[in-house]
Amino acid sequence: MRTYAAVDLGASSGRVMTGRVGPGLLELSEAHRFPNRPVRIPEGLRWDVLALYAGVLDGLRAAGAVDSVGIDSWAVDYGLLDADGALLGNPVHYRDTRTEGVAEQVWATLPPDELYAATGLQYAPFNTLYQLAAARRTAQFAQARRLLLIPDLLAYWLTGEQGTELTNASTTQLVDPRTRTWSSGVAARLGIDLGLFAPLRRPGDPAGVLLPEVLEQTGLRGPVPVTTVASHDTASAVAAVPAVAEHFAYICTGTWSLAGLELDAPVLTEDSRAANFTNELGIDGTVRYLRNIMGLWLLQECLREWGEPDLGALLRQAAEVPALRSVVDAQDGAFLAPGRMPQRIADACRATGQPVPDTPAEVTRCILDSLALAHRRALAEAQRLADRPVDVVHIVGGGARNALLCQLTADACGLPVVAGPAEAAALGNVLVQAWAHHLVGDRTGMRRLLAGTQPLKRYAPRGDAAVWRTAEDRLGARQG
Repeated sequence: MRTYAAVDLGASSGRVMTGRVGPGLLELSEAHRFPNRPVRIPEGLRWDVLALYAGVLDGLRAAGAVDSVGIDSWAVDYGLLDADGALLGNPVHYRDTRTEGVAEQVWATLPPDELYAATGLQYAPFNTLYQLAAARRTAQFAQARRLLLIPDLLAYWLTGEQGTELTNASTTQLVDPRTRTWSSGVAARLGIDLGLFAPLRRPGDPAGVLLPEVLEQTGLRGPVPVTTVASHDTASAVAAVPAVAEHFAYICTGTWSLAGLELDAPVLTEDSRAANFTNELGIDGTVRYLRNIMGLWLLQECLREWGEPDLGALLRQAAEVPALRSVVDAQDGAFLAPGRMPQRIADACRATGQPVPDTPAEVTRCILDSLALAHRRALAEAQRLADRPVDVVHIVGGGARNALLCQLTADACGLPVVAGPAEAAALGNVLVQAWAHHLVGDRTGMRRLLAGTQPLKRYAPRGDAAVWRTAEDRLGARQG
């Protein structure tokens, strides 16, 4: 029996979870939760990374004695260090506007088809590659001697040791998914110095031990090792998919919906690029072949505008709204920025000649129908492009608690949905630590433990799948 601390940082909150692992046992509890409040300053939108680090220290203090610590977070963002190892300002938020128009500048040197063939990464305006292109002429970047992705930055402060975890590095658009190493050709053509990055680490690798001053601040007794986990939270969440069948798809739901397949090799075809699928790396030599969908961010922003009403009551009301009355493209970049989300959804419906959702229940139903439709489209295209049929869809992450979204996804995809675990990223974090310490075996052993210990709910598809095809065709025609 061992106890692990999983530091799991999301876009709106962070938490430190404790996981107990033993033969036939996997238990998770929350030690400490803290807000993640981005700050808008004259220069743009920034992460308050010092507040996050303080929350991590408080969480480790609350967790008590642990055998190891692992850290995962969102992807693509980073901190810059000077020659003395000091942080050069708060990290830029991926929703900041600095990358607007930058992709086109990059493509003038390295066309998008060549970039995809080399890195397999989907286009997203906030990819680290475009952030670096936007930052390269700033005074801050000129002083930088090291770049650390967010989980690696926190691990550095905890241990004094620097590294770059591979699953998160694969989201930078600077990694070759075939060799699982840096793409020196891409970096050279774009003038990016790979020496900025610390050496690559893989999930399960040691990442140092807690510094004496960290032990003093947390009250822990050393030595306490820090273990490299799949530090991209989606990679940790996919590691916690409780799949017992080979042919499964997954949807990691939260602020984003990440819908796709787990593969042994990347799909780097031109059709895959045109469909905007990404080849990010997972644990144990796997590839996460998926599409980014805007996700429950749409609903989260609406709830904020509405003054945080009772979500359970709102979902019950939304279930009574006629299905597929109005739908929007959940991948539309128009929904990326915060603010005025109910109005923007109404505007999108009005612009495409659909009934305009007026009440919170109608807007909520529009969002959930739209997400289910996006899930359907993404998984159908993933199966076609990867030539991999699936017979079950696993929904993990916070959206697994949303019964209406799970049922609508089953209906839209025409496949059974298994929902849970909701705390997938933290569980994947814990399981990789247990894997590193030989308490669990390979991916199959991890998933059997999950399936045998975590509460799961199954949703069978209902209704006629043809209505979803019609809605999909209708949306496509309106977009055209």
